[in-house]
Amino acid sequence: MRHAALSAAALMIAALPAQAQIRNAPGPRALEFAAYIFAASNVCGYRIGSDQFEGLLAKQNVQIADVQPRGPFGNRVQTMFTLMSNQMQQNRDQACLAVAGEYGPEGTVAKNVLLPAGQEAPAKPAEPAKPAEPAKPQ
Repeated sequence: MRHAALSAAALMIAALPAQAQIRNAPGPRALEFAAYIFAASNVCGYRIGSDQFEGLLAKQNVQIADVQPRGPFGNRVQTMFTLMSNQMQQNRDQACLAVAGEYGPEGTVAKNVLLPAGQEAPAKPAEPAKPAEPAKPQ
């Protein structure tokens, strides 16, 4: 009987790290969002605006490392990514227009998360240029 009680206690202690990981897991919406952006990039050829993407993930208490393929939640995101990519591919033109309207340069949800291939993310406002020094006489 005492052995059974110790075994139950050992199982509870062993389960604590797993429970802690579940409690700290990103919300399903954050994982879906990451998968959606990755799928749009894959199917439509968009580049991901890193700063904007990381900013939106941060609002959901998620870091980019959490949702990348080798991250702790990468497998979940990869599964959703595959499904979303396949769905987008079926109606590629409409899907690409829709996602660009939501997250493109003029996005209605967030701007510059997805950028057309070859376009750089808008630079942060630079400091005003200093006036050139007048030429010194020789």
